[in-house]
Amino acid sequence: MRLLVTGGAGFIGANFVHHTVSNHPETTVTVLDALTYAGNRASLDPVADRIDFVHGDVADLDLVDDLVGRVDAVVHFAAESHNDNSLAEPWPFVQSNIIGTYALLQAVRRHDVRYHHVSTDEVYGDLSPQAQAFTETTPYNPSSPYSATKASSDLLVRAWSRSFGVRATISNCGNNYGPYQHVEKFIPRQITNLIDGVRPRLYGAGHQIRDWIHVDDHNRAVWEILHRGRVGQTYLIGADGELDNKSVVRSILAAFGWDPDDFDHVTDRPGHDRRYAIDASLLRSELGWQPRYVDFRTGLAATIQWYRDNESWWRPAKADTERAYREAGERICFAVRD
Repeated sequence: MRLLVTGGAGFIGANFVHHTVSNHPETTVTVLDALTYAGNRASLDPVADRIDFVHGDVADLDLVDDLVGRVDAVVHFAAESHNDNSLAEPWPFVQSNIIGTYALLQAVRRHDVRYHHVSTDEVYGDLSPQAQAFTETTPYNPSSPYSATKASSDLLVRAWSRSFGVRATISNCGNNYGPYQHVEKFIPRQITNLIDGVRPRLYGAGHQIRDWIHVDDHNRAVWEILHRGRVGQTYLIGADGELDNKSVVRSILAAFGWDPDDFDHVTDRPGHDRRYAIDASLLRSELGWQPRYVDFRTGLAATIQWYRDNESWWRPAKADTERAYREAGERICFAVRD
């Protein structure tokens, strides 16, 4: 198989490239990435001699058409994905998530190439604590510019599949964690703060619940869907990993040997979703996928160790990330543990 991976220098995409190269060496991989702040070429250094890398924008119709014409399948990870950033400036999310998806769909339609679209559970909005988990038929109800643009891209895929016969599948996944995740994100931000002796920060009371999944489990599911999923079908990917944000912070603190209340509360962001939860029954019953990281603490320990061992990867972005949070008005305490 000749495979094009968009966003392959980003967090989930880079891990997918590593998975593919290590476990499916017969696959030829081309990565397309714009290398915005969230894309890091260094994430691909361990496999650089086994892939082709193209620096470019997924919304560039001519470039995308040329690349798609050379492959058998596309896995589309490329996306602007940070909720806070989408509230500050929505346009890059429209450009990447909607126009970029349109460019790919037109190209795979023209060249009759298999297409898998990677999306998020945030398109469904949020759930009350007692509500049933999201399923493939849950109505869309996005609450931020980020999730709205991802919902829009999902609907484009569904329309192109039904109207034009594009051989597409979609997956919606919960919150990922693991190696190579940008330090602006929740778990790596807390980990890298603690490595620096800085107290973690928690939005509001920390009661928001997320369905956590290790990135390796997510990517194994994507591979299965790409190869064995039913064309036109949406699959939800989840590992039964519901935890509230306060519990996640306390788990990270425990791993560092800190007191469970050694964190600071900061002002909550507007429209912060209360709970996400995924019912992955279809994926498990139809394709036989099961998560390997069934214990969040095991996956978290491995993730913490990766950030300890790879400071040269995340350190260059750390100062700029914290500066951006301050400039956005985050009310934080910079108390450093002695």
